[in-house]
Amino acid sequence: MDNTTALQHMVRIGKVTALDAGNLKARCIFPETGVTSGLLSVLQHPAMGVAVKADGQHTHTITDTYMGGGSASTEGEHDHEGTVTTTWMPKVNDFVLVCYLPFFNSDGYILGVIP
Repeated sequence: MDNTTALQHMVRIGKVTALDAGNLKARCIFPETGVTSGLLSVLQHPAMGVAVKADGQHTHTITDTYMGGGSASTEGEHDHEGTVTTTWMPKVNDFVLVCYLPFFNSDGYILGVIP
């Protein structure tokens, strides 16, 4: 197998068909062949900070040992700076970049979503 063919088998674009969010895995179909993958591990960036901009008005739940918790007043559009996520999963129908290790029947990994 020449280097170009080997690279074509290692790096692929897939369309997510199923999620196993509890195990951080997803299954893809590869449009050029119609082949469906096994469960692929989704690479993670633990404790990744994200900026979340609320899309409209909503309330915030308060966890407060002094006042006993509750709900705050409705807030208008605002940012949620400092929000942290510890896991990430693509959505069904997202196109993703998949990389397989260069061995027969090797593991594959979803590297990220292709916008």
